[in-house]
Amino acid sequence: MSISKYKVLMEVLEQKSLTKAADTMGYTQSGISHTINSLEEEFGFELIVRGRTGAKLTKNGEQVITTIREILKWNEYLEQQIAAVHGVELGIVRIGTFTSVSVHWLPSIIKKFQQDFPSIEIKLVEGDYREIEEWILNGVIDCGFISAPTRNKFDVIPLHKDKMLVILPPEHHLGLHDVIHLNQIEKEPFIMPRQGSDDDINRVLRKAPFKPNIKFIAGDDYAIMAMVESGLGISILPELVLKGQQRHIHKKELKGLNFRSLGIAVNSKKNLSPATKKFLTYVQDFLDEGLDPIESSPNSN
Repeated sequence: MSISKYKVLMEVLEQKSLTKAADTMGYTQSGISHTINSLEEEFGFELIVRGRTGAKLTKNGEQVITTIREILKWNEYLEQQIAAVHGVELGIVRIGTFTSVSVHWLPSIIKKFQQDFPSIEIKLVEGDYREIEEWILNGVIDCGFISAPTRNKFDVIPLHKDKMLVILPPEHHLGLHDVIHLNQIEKEPFIMPRQGSDDDINRVLRKAPFKPNIKFIAGDDYAIMAMVESGLGISILPELVLKGQQRHIHKKELKGLNFRSLGIAVNSKKNLSPATKKFLTYVQDFLDEGLDPIESSPNSN
């Protein structure tokens, strides 16, 4: 068993390229290829296949990758514990995140965290809610920002309740209202986010006694805002997403309690690395002290 070979394999999968993995790890491409070939010889089967979309796991590789991740996780855990005995704080924290948190929360949090813990490396992986849950479940990331409730049973640390707002084109007749009732949007052309990012909107729309008049499905929140600004329809988005946006759209509150519950999820609090524990505790303390990154972000006005 070779930890260094496992690390090479994980980097190839993360980069989806032997060449890019070689660049990030300071190896030659032939060195990376030799390492992968050596590992495949040890296992007795191919681990990765090179295709048009890049390097990815073979079927056999998929059967062993979870165990390899676990071995690397516990090896990293051991290294952090040994360092702690020597009075050194080091490690890696892999964090799953989505765009609004990446833009409005993480710059402030990570900047101060790295000032206090310069030897702890932060790695960000951005995706939608479903991808983040899958990454937590499979050990790809140590923790992930989520919108509760989650589909899987995780340990979740609640952080913030984020209002869901109706967004309207600039000349829309409902723009004169301070608060919008769900029944007022029944016949309006509605723009939905793609599957995987639509949980928050679906929770709101499930309260309505009608099915929304869905006209478009957009790839991300910023596409939705652009389409609404152009008069193609209306939508519902979290307040955090809309922070700092200068688009010519109306942002209106919905009648009733409509919000998404933001938090950080982990597989189990019992098996966290020291570095991940520090990050989670730090984020909670950061918010508890009133230094809410939503408010302190320079882009949130």
